[in-house]
Amino acid sequence: MKLSLRIVLFFSFVANFVVSAQDTVGDTEQQYLSDCYYYSGLLGYNIDSIGNSKLYKGISEWLGVKYCYSGDSKDGIDCSGFATTIYHDAYDKMLEGSAADIYKTVTPVKKSQLKEGDLVFFKIRRKRISHVGVYLSHNRFVHASVHDGVVVSNMNEPYYKKYFFKGGRVKEAG
Repeated sequence: MKLSLRIVLFFSFVANFVVSAQDTVGDTEQQYLSDCYYYSGLLGYNIDSIGNSKLYKGISEWLGVKYCYSGDSKDGIDCSGFATTIYHDAYDKMLEGSAADIYKTVTPVKKSQLKEGDLVFFKIRRKRISHVGVYLSHNRFVHASVHDGVVVSNMNEPYYKKYFFKGGRVKEAG
C-alpha cells in the first residue's frame, strides 16, 4: 500500500475517533470537526488553519481524478474546470473560462497575502497565464496537474516557484 494512502487512512481513522468521542457536539458541527481534523492531518498543519470545511470535503472527492484538457467531470478535469467546480461547491460563486479568463475577474493579491480560497495563477506556457489552482494555506494549493491529476502541491517546490505569477481574490458580489 502506498505511503500516501496509508497516511490518508490513518488520519481518517483519527478524525473519526476524535469526533465520535465528543458526544455533546451536534451532527453538523461534528461533521465539520471531523473534516477539519482529517484535512489538517492530511496536509500536516494546525486545525485552526482550516476555515471552510466544504472546500476540503470537495477536494477529498476530487483528489486523484486524472487531468483531461477541457474536462469537467470525474472522468477527467483540467485546472480551470477544477477551480470552477470546487469554487462553486465551496463558496457558491461562479467562475468561468480559462485560467487567463478567470484571472481577469479577480483582485490581484501578493503571494504573502494569500488566504484560504484565493486563487493562484501560473505562467507555465510562454508569457500567458496557463494554470490556476485554489490556495489552501501554508504555501499549499490544490489544482488539476497535467501529470498527477487533482493534487495538493507546495508553492515552494522549484517548479511552482519558477512559474508562479500572482494570487487573486474573487470579488464579492455587489
